[in-house]
Amino acid sequence: MLNARLNTGRGTHQNASGMPASSELDSSLPSSQIPLLTYGEEDSEISADHHALIVPQFMGNGNRVHPMPCSDPSVPLQPRPMVPKKDIAVYGYGSVAWKDRMEEWKKRQNDKLQVVKHEGGNDGGNFDGKELDDADLPMMDEGRQPLSRKLPIPSSKINPYRMIIILRLAILGLFFHYRLLHPVRDAYGLWLTSVICEIWFAVSWILDQFPKWCPIERETYLDRLSLRYEKEGKPSELASVDIFVSTVDPMKEPPLITANTVLSILAVDYPVDKVACYVSDDGAAMLTFEALSETAEFARKWVPFCKKFNIEPRAPEWYFSQKIDYLRNKVHPAFVRERRAMKREYEEFKVQINGLVATAQKVPEDGWTMQDGTPWPGNNVRDHPGMIQVFLGDNGVRDVEGNELPSLVYVSREKRPGFEHHKKAGAMNALIRVSAVLSNAPYLLNVDCDHYINNSKALREAMCFMMDPTSGKKVCYVQFPQRFDGIDRHDRYSNRNVVFFDINMKGLDGLQGPIYVGTGCVFRRQALYGFDAPVTKKPPGKTCNCLPKWCCFLCCCSRKNKKQKQKKEKTKKSKQREASKQIHALENIEGAISESNSQSSVTSQMKLEKKFGQSPVFVASTLPEDGGVPQNASPASLLREAIQVISCGYEDKTEWGKEVGWIYGSVTEDILTGFKMHCHGWRSVYCIPKRPAFKGSAPINLSDRLHQVLRWALGSVEIFLSRHCPIWYGYGGGLKWLERFSYINSVVYPWTSIPLLVYCTLPAICLLTGKFIVPEISNYASLVFMGLFISIAATGILEMQWGGVGIDDWWRNEQFWVIGGVSSHLFALFQGLLKVLAGVSTSFTVTSKAADDGEFSELYLFKWTSLLIPPTTLLIINIVGVVVGISDAINNGYDSWGPLFGRLFFAFWVIIHLYPFLKGLLGKQDRMPTIILVWSILLASILTLMWVRINPFVSKDGPVLEICGLNCDD
Repeated sequence: MLNARLNTGRGTHQNASGMPASSELDSSLPSSQIPLLTYGEEDSEISADHHALIVPQFMGNGNRVHPMPCSDPSVPLQPRPMVPKKDIAVYGYGSVAWKDRMEEWKKRQNDKLQVVKHEGGNDGGNFDGKELDDADLPMMDEGRQPLSRKLPIPSSKINPYRMIIILRLAILGLFFHYRLLHPVRDAYGLWLTSVICEIWFAVSWILDQFPKWCPIERETYLDRLSLRYEKEGKPSELASVDIFVSTVDPMKEPPLITANTVLSILAVDYPVDKVACYVSDDGAAMLTFEALSETAEFARKWVPFCKKFNIEPRAPEWYFSQKIDYLRNKVHPAFVRERRAMKREYEEFKVQINGLVATAQKVPEDGWTMQDGTPWPGNNVRDHPGMIQVFLGDNGVRDVEGNELPSLVYVSREKRPGFEHHKKAGAMNALIRVSAVLSNAPYLLNVDCDHYINNSKALREAMCFMMDPTSGKKVCYVQFPQRFDGIDRHDRYSNRNVVFFDINMKGLDGLQGPIYVGTGCVFRRQALYGFDAPVTKKPPGKTCNCLPKWCCFLCCCSRKNKKQKQKKEKTKKSKQREASKQIHALENIEGAISESNSQSSVTSQMKLEKKFGQSPVFVASTLPEDGGVPQNASPASLLREAIQVISCGYEDKTEWGKEVGWIYGSVTEDILTGFKMHCHGWRSVYCIPKRPAFKGSAPINLSDRLHQVLRWALGSVEIFLSRHCPIWYGYGGGLKWLERFSYINSVVYPWTSIPLLVYCTLPAICLLTGKFIVPEISNYASLVFMGLFISIAATGILEMQWGGVGIDDWWRNEQFWVIGGVSSHLFALFQGLLKVLAGVSTSFTVTSKAADDGEFSELYLFKWTSLLIPPTTLLIINIVGVVVGISDAINNGYDSWGPLFGRLFFAFWVIIHLYPFLKGLLGKQDRMPTIILVWSILLASILTLMWVRINPFVSKDGPVLEICGLNCDD
C-alpha cells in the first residue's frame, strides 16, 4: 500500500521501517531512466545529472497524497497497517484501493506522468549547488503545481437551476401564446401596450439569464506562489505592480480617505521593491499634494508596524475603528504598547490632515503659494502644467526601522483650454505613460481613492492567476468584487449590489471572464496596450505516455505521428544536402536582407510612434513583456520624459483612447475598456478571496445613490449609440457569444426604463377605468400564470442558493431595479440621446465619499432632485388607484370584488417595489419634513378631484327620478 513518507531532516538516513533514504536509492538508479514532472518543459534550475519523480498529489476523491520517493524494487516493502491484527474482510467492499487496485492505480498514474528523458552521470547530482534530499521533494512538487483552480458549482445546485431556466422558457412561450391569441376587446390599447412591455422584459431576461449558465468559483494557492517565485536565499521573482489611485475633488473626496487608501497600499504584503503607488490628482489641488506629503511621512511609522505584527486591515482608520478586543488571547505586551503609541500617532496625523482641510476652505485671492514663495502651479484648475513629485522611492527615504519603502508618486497631468481631457479615462492613460517611464511594471492595479486594500495579500491573489505558467498568459485582468463599509444593516438602496457581484460575475467567469467594473482590478500592461492575446500552441510531439489513449491526439503521441517522424528523419539528410548548396546563394543576398531589415525597423518604429506617441522612451518600454526601465537612465532624465508624456497634446494623432489604454467615448470607460480586451481574444478572471480584497464607501442617501446610477446608465447609453456597441462591434475576434450577450445587456438595460415606467402606470389606469389588461382567466390561463410566477420564484431561489446570496439582498436588488429603472435610467436615456444626437453635453458630479460624521449620518439626509419626480408620481397614482378601486368595489357590491383582486395585486406589486423610495422620502421617523406636507396636500387634492369625478354614491345608470306629488308649476 501507499507506504509514503516525508522526512524533515537532511542527509542520508533510514526511516522507521528500515528503508534507505531516497538519496541512496537515486544514486543506484541510472539517471536516464528516472522521469521528471516539468509541465512539458525542462526546469533550468535542475541540473541534468539530478532527477526526481514527482507523483500527483490528488487522488480521485480530492484527498492529499504525500509524494512518493523512488524506491528500489529489489528491497521488499514492509507493510505497516494501523491495526495489524484486523481481518481485511471486515472492511467489506468499497472504493478503498487495496493491493490489486493500488497496483492498477499506480499504473494509471504513471501513464499520466509526463516523462522527460535526461542524460547525465550517476554522481548524485546537485540542485543549485545544494544536495537534494527527501525534504526538498515536497517543495519541488508544490512549486510545480498550478497556482489556482476552478471550483465548479455542485451539480446538485446547478442542474436544477438549468432545468428551471429551460422550464421557464417553455412557460414563457405558452404565456405569450395565450396573451397574443386572447386580446382584450374593450381595452385593446391597454392590452397591446402591456404585451409589448412583456416581450421587452422577456428579451431582457434572456440577455441577463443565459450568461449565468456556467457559473464557477476559483481557489488560489498562495503557498505555491511563494515556493515558485520566492525561494529562500534568493531575490523575489514576483512581478512588479504599479498601483493607480485616482482622485479629483478633495472637498467631495476627503483627503483622509485618500490617505488611508495610500497607506494600505504602501503596507501591502508584497516585496517593497516591486510596488509603486501613483496618485492621480486631476483637480491639481494643493490640499491633495500637502495631504500626500503628510501621508508619506506617517507611512514611515505605519508600514513597519503593520508588517511587524501582521495586522489587518492596513488602513489605519478602519483598523482602529474595529470593535474587537485586541487584548484577549494573551497578546504580547509589546504589541499592546506599540499599538497604543501608533494610535496616538494616527490621531495626530488626523489632526494635521483635518487642519489642512480647514485651511483649504478659504482660498486666497491670489491663489496658494508653495514653501519657497512660488505660486502653486494648479491654482487654475483648467489651465496648469503637468506636475510629478516622487515622495517615496529613489530619494533614499526609509522607514523608522531603516527598511526600504515602496515608491509613492504624485501626478497631475497638464490641462489647457481647448483640449479634450476625457475625465477619468484620460487621467488613467496619463498614469499608464508616467508609470511606464518611471517603473514600467508588467501589471497594474487601479483603485478609487475610497477603496482601500482590506486584504494585504490581494496582490498575491492576483498573481496566482497572472503568473500561472499554464493559463496566465491569456489573462488580461483579474477583477475583485466591490465590498463596502458604512452601509446600514438593511442596505435600503442595494448599495452592496450583492446579486451582481456574487451571481452575475460568477456566471461570466465561467465564460470568458467578468466585465471590468472600474476599480479593484489588476491588469496586464500588454493587454492595455491593445495587443492581441497570445495564441495557445499545442505542445510538440513527444514519445511519451502522458495522456490516456483517447486524448493522445492533443499532444501528438499517436502512432501515426511516430511514423511521420521516421519519414522526416529519412528525408532530413537529403534536405541538408540541398541546404548546403543554397548557403552560398544566401550569403550573396545577405547584404540586401540587412538593408531591408533596417528599412523595416524604421517602418515599425514609425508605426509604434503613431500608435503610442512621440516618446522614444515610452515606445521602448512597450516592447518587453516583463517590463523594467533602462538601468543606465538617470532619474532626472526619466522624470523629464514623464513630464512630456502627460502633456495635453501628447495623445493627438495617436491611438490612445481608441485602441490603447482606457477607451474614450463614455463616462463608464470601464465597460468599454474590458469589452475591447475581450474582443482581442483575452480572458479575465474573477477572484473572491475569503477576506475581501478591497473595501470602499458607498453613497447611502437616496439622492446620491440615484445620481450614481444615473452616471452608470448614461455611460451605457453612450456606448449603445457609439461604434463600439456590442450588438454590431467586435465580430470575427475572440469574443464568445454568451459573453457578448452580457455586454449587450450592460448597454441595453437603460432602455428598459420606458416599458418599465409604462408597465408600472398600467395598474393605476386599470383601477381608475375599471378595465384590465387580461380578459377573464380560464383554468388553462390560470395554470400558465401560476407556472410563470412559480418559475420566476424558483429561479431566484436557486440563484441565491448557488451564489450564496441572502433573500434580503436579492429582494433589495429587485426593489432598486424598479426604483432606478423609473428614475435614473429614464433620465440617463434622454440625456444620452441629447448628448449623442443633439450635441448637448451633460456633466456629472463626483459621488461624495462618506467622511467620519457618525454612523449612517447621511442615510436620512434628504436632497431634492428631479430624479425623485417619476417614482413619486408612480407612488401617488397607484395609491390613488387603490383607494378608488376599493371605494368603487364597496359601492358596487360583492360581484365587483372578484375582478378587483387582479388589479389590486398589480398595483401592490408596484407599491411594494417602491417602498424603499417611500422611506427615503419620509426621512427620520422623529420629524415631519416639509416635503411630506406638500405631497399630502397634493395627494388630498387629487383624491378629492377623482372622488368627485367618480361619485360612487350615484348610480352608474344616472339618478333615479320619481314623482314626488308636488306641482312645481304652482
